Amino acid sequence: IALEPFMTGEGVVPLTNVQLAAYILTCLWFAYVEGYKGFQLKFSPLVVSRSFTLQPSLSTIHHVVLAPFYSMGLFHATRKRMIVSWSVSIGVTAIVAAVKRFPYPWRNIVDAGVVVGLTWGTVSILGGYIISLVTGIAPIGVDPSLPEKN
Repeated sequence: IALEPFMTGEGVVPLTNVQLAAYILTCLWFAYVEGYKGFQLKFSPLVVSRSFTLQPSLSTIHHVVLAPFYSMGLFHATRKRMIVSWSVSIGVTAIVAAVKRFPYPWRNIVDAGVVVGLTWGTVSILGGYIISLVTGIAPIGVDPSLPEKN
């Protein structure tokens, strides 16, 4: 988390008590909603599960080359999974475009929350992947949402 909101000195515009409370609450909210509920409980297990379905010698070349997008469920997934994955990706892009227009310090406050959520998400993906590598099994009970074979 950026230290600027807590610094004092020449050229530093300190946050008001309301802004500081918003900063803290935003970080907590993003940690819970984006980090825990969004990433740790849903998205991270899906990404790890789908990544374990890739076999370099057996998977088609475009699945391997585009592995991050494959793992996110943006293609070669059930219809529902692709709709959810694309909707979230497009929605996040729209929210980023809107937040970029916020004035100081509100953009920075939202950015701090996003950093907390994305850090939680990164740690949950890496942690899940390492656990799966060590145990040799994909996350248990997680549907990789692959399309049905014809």
